[in-house]
Amino acid sequence: MAESLRRLVNIGTFTVLQEKLERWLDNYYINTCDQNVARCCEIIELNAKVQGQLFKLLQVTAESGGMYGGASIIKSRLLPFLGQNFFTSGGSVTADTSLSVLAEAAAKNREIDDLQDMYETSLNELEADLKDKEAENQDLRDELLDAKTELDRSTRTSTSDKIFLENENRDLRRKLLEAKDNLNRSLRESTSNKMLGEVEVRELRRKLALAEDEVRTLRSKAGMMTDYETQIRHLRDDIALLTARRDSLYRSTSSFAKDDSILSSTIREEKKPGLADAQDEIHKLRSKAGLVDDYERQVRNLRDELSLASTKKSYLDNDVYSSLGSYRYTPRVGSPLSIDDPVQRVRQQNYISRWNDMFSQDRLDAMDTLRRYSDDYENNQRIIFLAIQEAFSVAKLAFRQFKMKVRANLAATHIGPETLEEAVQDYINRNTDLCDLTGMVADVIRALNRSPKVFLPPDATFSIVQPFIRESCKLAWNMSALAHPLDIAVATDAELFDNNKYRRSYDSEYTAPLVNHHIWPALMQGAKVLMKGEACTRRGASLGASRRSRSPTRSVSPSPRPRSRSRSASPSRRIRSRSVSPSRSRSPFSSGAW
Repeated sequence: MAESLRRLVNIGTFTVLQEKLERWLDNYYINTCDQNVARCCEIIELNAKVQGQLFKLLQVTAESGGMYGGASIIKSRLLPFLGQNFFTSGGSVTADTSLSVLAEAAAKNREIDDLQDMYETSLNELEADLKDKEAENQDLRDELLDAKTELDRSTRTSTSDKIFLENENRDLRRKLLEAKDNLNRSLRESTSNKMLGEVEVRELRRKLALAEDEVRTLRSKAGMMTDYETQIRHLRDDIALLTARRDSLYRSTSSFAKDDSILSSTIREEKKPGLADAQDEIHKLRSKAGLVDDYERQVRNLRDELSLASTKKSYLDNDVYSSLGSYRYTPRVGSPLSIDDPVQRVRQQNYISRWNDMFSQDRLDAMDTLRRYSDDYENNQRIIFLAIQEAFSVAKLAFRQFKMKVRANLAATHIGPETLEEAVQDYINRNTDLCDLTGMVADVIRALNRSPKVFLPPDATFSIVQPFIRESCKLAWNMSALAHPLDIAVATDAELFDNNKYRRSYDSEYTAPLVNHHIWPALMQGAKVLMKGEACTRRGASLGASRRSRSPTRSVSPSPRPRSRSRSASPSRRIRSRSVSPSRSRSPFSSGAW
């Protein structure tokens, strides 16, 4: 059937029929009646052939559907064409009616085709949507499986974590109970110690009040002593004046004795009353001198009593201060005065790290700067050490003044649960940059200029190491501002070498017990050594070693071997002395070397 339909399509009969109809329409008014009838018959014959072929196709198509295949379509659409008077022109159905029926049939066919296309299109869309939904469902199934797997894993993990947390909570509860017991025990001990301390303080305050009463009494006696001393000075002035008058009278008497007898006798007669008066005054003064001796004796007794009272007062003050010194404020947890305060711990570690950086970097940079002006390596090391020593001294003094101002300002307005010292330290922790860095640097440079131990050539000043001095002052201020401050160890030349505080430099004499000069100070916190310093030990070291001129026979080569910058080096120990006064250049031993 499909082959017959393909053959009918390939022949193109309907195309030929359409072309014949178009040519007939074009020549309809030109042709004669016979020609038009002939053309119509020709078209009818061609149409009949085509209809014959179509009926054959209809038969084959209907047979393929079985006994009743296509019966409803044939009844509804083909039977009206085969009805009575369908092909007659004189019946009730006109040609226009048949054409309208054909048009309606064609329209219905088109509607059916459109509906079929729409149905197929919607069916395809539904199938596509179904496939998409199935894909989404599959994704959801996969996600659900992943979620179940993750939930199982998290459940197992949470179970293990819960067990671990329960164990940890038990440990923490146990530790908390132990801490509470320790705290209660320490509170009981501190309460008992506090009660004992309060009793001692009250007793010492009572003794101090008695001593102050004695001091006030002695001060009143000292006022009397001052009056006695004033009277003694007046009496001594009177004695000196009368003695001068007596001497003048004796000198005038001896001069008049050389004159004539008449005049001398007259003068002696006139002079006797004056001498008698002077002698009377002398006797009176001698009696007053006895009173002066008594006054002086009383003054000595008062001085002895005052010194004894001062000794007793100083002894009581020492007792009070020692008892108060033995009392230590125990800072609360989280207090800025605590050694475990986070600010204290973090800043202390940072400052120690900065201290090491200054030794390994800033110090060597300053030594390089000094080497451009002075080739005396030992003197340059002394300059660096003295600079950082003066920086700590100036910074500590400035910080004490700053802390006193802060305490005075906060004492007037301080209220709260924390103590005044905690408030002061908290303010200092928040404002560590409130320092006069320029003034401290200037004070350090002035101290270096005053020091007789170090020197520079006339064309250079100590301002060439100002960056090092500035960093030293800044670090010293920050270390002093800690609740438990950091400081450098006290160091003097020719002191006994302490292996706990210092390490020897590579050019030291390791059997020498005395320090010739210090290279870097030791960092301390109270009595604890945090970082060791560095010192150079040599035999024969003394306090005046830095000011003595070296012997030419002991000088070494001015061209040193190259040394590593990680340790201090002393390539040449020549000391180029600056110009000194004649009093200093008289003898090599005049500076106290022996």
